Amino acid sequence: MSIKGDHGRKAEQLARKLLEAQQLTFIDSNYHCRFGEIDLIMLDQNTLVFVEVRYRKNQQFGGAIESITHSKQNKLRLTASHYLQKKNSHKNARFDVVLLSSLSDNSQINWIKSAFE
Repeated sequence: MSIKGDHGRKAEQLARKLLEAQQLTFIDSNYHCRFGEIDLIMLDQNTLVFVEVRYRKNQQFGGAIESITHSKQNKLRLTASHYLQKKNSHKNARFDVVLLSSLSDNSQINWIKSAFE
């Protein structure tokens, strides 16, 4: 399940801002199909980057990274595969995760490249 509402939009905006500052190019957001949803799709040179954005303001129910279960990873893989087929794209692809601990511009942000490998 993706982040919803104002908090979700703000988290995705902060993640996009961070990734663009690292020279990634924005392609799409909130791509969804019957398998699931991908929060952000970015381009890092010749690699499509499917980004899962997670925000947790506290660790009471587990951290943001723990919320990305194997089931969630499989849904993201299927959704990414659907996207690649639909766009007839033969680019390399990877899955990154952006974790946020707050929604302020000076939020602690943890960017994990190739998070599912």
